[in-house]
Amino acid sequence: MAAEGGSLTGVGVGPGDPELLTVAAARAIGAADVVAYHAKPGGASAARAAAEPYLHEGQIHELLSYPVTTGDTTHPGGYAGALAEFYVEAVQRLAGHLDAGRDVVVLALGDPMLYSSYQHLHRMLADLPGTRAARIIPGVTSITAAADVLARPLAEDDEVLTVLPGTLDEEELSRRLRDTDTAVVMKLGRTWPKVRRALDRAGVLDRTYVVSRIGMAGQDSLPATEVTEVPYFAVAVVPSHRDGVCAASSEAAGRSALTGAGEVVVVGLGPGDPDWTTPEVSRELGLAEDLVGYSTYINRVPERAGQRRHLSDNKVEAERAAMALDLAARGRRVAVVSSGDPGVFAMAAAVLETADDDAWRDVTVRVVPGMTAAQAVASRVGAPLGHDFGMISLSDRLKPWEVIARRVHALAGADMAFAVYNPASRTRRRQVAELRDIVLEHQGPETPVIVARAVGSDRESVTVTTLADFDPDVVDMRTMLIIGASTTKVYEGPDGPRVFTSRRYG
Repeated sequence: MAAEGGSLTGVGVGPGDPELLTVAAARAIGAADVVAYHAKPGGASAARAAAEPYLHEGQIHELLSYPVTTGDTTHPGGYAGALAEFYVEAVQRLAGHLDAGRDVVVLALGDPMLYSSYQHLHRMLADLPGTRAARIIPGVTSITAAADVLARPLAEDDEVLTVLPGTLDEEELSRRLRDTDTAVVMKLGRTWPKVRRALDRAGVLDRTYVVSRIGMAGQDSLPATEVTEVPYFAVAVVPSHRDGVCAASSEAAGRSALTGAGEVVVVGLGPGDPDWTTPEVSRELGLAEDLVGYSTYINRVPERAGQRRHLSDNKVEAERAAMALDLAARGRRVAVVSSGDPGVFAMAAAVLETADDDAWRDVTVRVVPGMTAAQAVASRVGAPLGHDFGMISLSDRLKPWEVIARRVHALAGADMAFAVYNPASRTRRRQVAELRDIVLEHQGPETPVIVARAVGSDRESVTVTTLADFDPDVVDMRTMLIIGASTTKVYEGPDGPRVFTSRRYG
């Protein structure tokens, strides 16, 4: 063994272009006695190709050829056993050079500490007695290089960037893509069909790009929707929400972003479960400078640094609308937050009605849809709204009970299922009993009734009963009712009652 061992240096050579190596990387490669690099079985090393201009005669080259690159192998220890044996052999080869006093450089595509094979070698070699010193020289990652190829911001302001391996299972990939602002998915190749499905499930496929062979021959970038197969040297980029607002939203949003003019976007969070908030709504919430809405709904929106939140009581719809329009008239991007769908017994009508005024008629107002509470409740038992159906609110705060009663008569008399919003409150109790009595004038006592409370929350409860057995006293403001028609049927399934309204007559 030499009196003084050699040095170990992990060198990031960037994504593939020799001109993207740092000065420090080029200097270390040129000074090395031994240059090591990985390659797939029978293949050439992309890391060596990137470092080629900085190599010179007289250097010892160590090709570390993987025995296998996928899970398919005849090794008795399987994939893990084959790789473990490979790394033991590679460490022995490189340790021999270090013991002999030779300076060893190990090349790594991208950065040595990001999904790199060098990480394993570093752990095993850095502290060996024959290693005089160990250091790592950073490299340009494919993550940032891909964003630069696209000329699109990877993350802005307080956006969260998530880096994901394509080897995750589809459900986990989809969940993590939904929970972040921007993302880069690495390790594609054979995983691409699964990754594409996860991007689609997360609602971000239409703003994703695939950048392949960065800095190498055949470099390419395409919208993910146009890609069917990708090479291993590729990444999928979901860029910043804030870039390309015109594409992500409507033309009105684009004009607003480019001109600095304000706008009001009325959004619906869905009934309660965060998974029911659409990606489009999440994008709009991320773009907004101000949030305006009922405190219960605003509190469902994750806080963002620099975003102003204007919370109010549930009974001041016109005042909320006026505040939002006034903020937009002064150049602010405002999101008015509703539950469910903003156009169904929610804030869209209030904003548009208030905007019908000379002071605000020039303010851009957009409405972004959400899942309705009626849809969510219906899904819990099957398809009670599977044919013609109606929706009615029992709240008499804005319209007299006589009008409501007349409309309930019309719905029940028309023999179609209908969803009942705002059936009761602490002080408004008699209307639910009157609703039942009115329907019984037109429908039989066996007519199905779905009583659903807090759907989408951890306190959810859903009961299927009949008009004859329906108890109005169980209803409160967190309850929604669906009243069936003569064609609404109930039967027992393995998971409980199933309800559907047939689309067939006779």
